Amino acid sequence: MPEEDLLELKFRLLDGSDIGPFRYSPASTVAMLKERIVAEWPKDKKGGPKTANDIKLINAGKILENNKTVGQCRTPFGELPKGVITMHAVVQMSLTKTKTEKKIDEAPKTNICACTIL
Repeated sequence: MPEEDLLELKFRLLDGSDIGPFRYSPASTVAMLKERIVAEWPKDKKGGPKTANDIKLINAGKILENNKTVGQCRTPFGELPKGVITMHAVVQMSLTKTKTEKKIDEAPKTNICACTIL
């Protein structure tokens, strides 16, 4: 693929730090980007993703779907040619995992009623 067809992307994390920039083909899928983020995630940061499904990628205010390509997600408005596109990477653990972990961590609750009738 010609060098000029590649898109340069970087991923902004919640704390303001960046992963990248990396060069991608417009045919690359969002799922491929998420896999790269998981692989490149800084090891010293807490709350990192365990899988690609734990990441939500946001570009121009829209959450990107895994089956879309980078070329389909690109917004033509406001982009500079040859500029780096910044996407926001948000870690959001899946709900089913969080619920099961929560049940394990919580001690069983016992209801104690201390009513006194005079």
